Amino acid sequence: MPDHLHALWSLPPGDAAYSSRWQAIKSRFSRRCGLPPAEATAQTARGGRGIWQNRFWEHRIRDQEDWNRHLDYFHWNPVSHGHVAHPRDWPWSSFMKFVKAGIYPVDWIPDQPPRPWRGEP
Repeated sequence: MPDHLHALWSLPPGDAAYSSRWQAIKSRFSRRCGLPPAEATAQTARGGRGIWQNRFWEHRIRDQEDWNRHLDYFHWNPVSHGHVAHPRDWPWSSFMKFVKAGIYPVDWIPDQPPRPWRGEP
């Protein structure tokens, strides 16, 4: 997505270094790209580069249903934000990888907009 990203990771057994991985990703990306337009932000006020928000949302996948729900949400996200008409049209998505693996049909459209959580927010 132009302003955010989603990721499903499998960490090695006994490894819970989720936060340090995000820190490394953000740091390497920030070093390789130019600064954003000069803006007064919380990040730049503390010496940061202003590219990333300071937080992230972490969720441990509980079961296959939870995995499926998140995957559906991630793949539908470019459509729900109005960037493309169909998940297969978003070039940076893993959607076509899952189509090739037989997980999704190429013309998949959910019955209702997917949400990664159960119930109301």
